[in-house]
Amino acid sequence: MIDELYQKNLLRLAANAVGDGTLDNPDATETLDNPTCGDRITLQVKLEDGRITDLKHQNRSCVLCQAAASLIGENAIGKEPAEVSAIRDNLQSMLHGKAVQVTPEWKKLEYFNIVSAHKSRHNCILLPFDALIKALETAKTKA
Repeated sequence: MIDELYQKNLLRLAANAVGDGTLDNPDATETLDNPTCGDRITLQVKLEDGRITDLKHQNRSCVLCQAAASLIGENAIGKEPAEVSAIRDNLQSMLHGKAVQVTPEWKKLEYFNIVSAHKSRHNCILLPFDALIKALETAKTKA
């Protein structure tokens, strides 16, 4: 199972760790845990005019969670909260085996198709998206 899940494209995405680190004066910070596997992610975000202008994440998590966080780091800048929620919903649908339309920008979401057969690992991939959504909600209430 491990070899099947940890394919080169996911390992490479995780290793790139786009967005790894911390922000000075973030608009919001959210830490989420996955009690099933022990993953933990802290995500920080800055917003301007309702769009993400910067984000950083720190992981103590598996490769799948790290890869998802790195993908967010690659693509979430400039997005509005509704766009992030839609991407998360598409990802969840994809993990449940449904065909979804993926924009070229988020094409690497398809790397996670292999995980659809491993329901216990779905939360590993969704955790960074959930942390980002919660951080965006917190930032919105502060604005």
